[in-house]
Amino acid sequence: MLERKLESLRRCLVRVRSRCPATLPELVQDLDAQDVLVLNLSRAVQLCVDMAAHLLTELELPPPSTMGEAFTRLAEAQVIETDIAQAMRRAVGSRNLAVHNYDAIDWAIVFAIATNHIGDFERFARKVAEQLAE
Repeated sequence: MLERKLESLRRCLVRVRSRCPATLPELVQDLDAQDVLVLNLSRAVQLCVDMAAHLLTELELPPPSTMGEAFTRLAEAQVIETDIAQAMRRAVGSRNLAVHNYDAIDWAIVFAIATNHIGDFERFARKVAEQLAE
């Protein structure tokens, strides 16, 4: 199951990279790119949350009460570093804004995630892959 989710995450990140315009003004004008980025970043967050919950179950830790808490618990269990947990919690917050308030999305934040923080997802994925290898 985790292998499939890791592959799905990889595909989402490839889509974000392939469709992200070079500048914020281009993103603001490109409705198709907006849709691709928001959809795939939202999916990426959800996949990471699902993987975090799966790892917590495997480690026999209590389930989180929020999506962001899943990453905090993994950090407390020393599965991921605290900075990865913080980055993933921020990603959850951004996803929640996009999903629940689509008409007021801050495209600067989406652009920043797509251009500067995509590596946070990759770092989390590497930690999941390490857990699979153990």
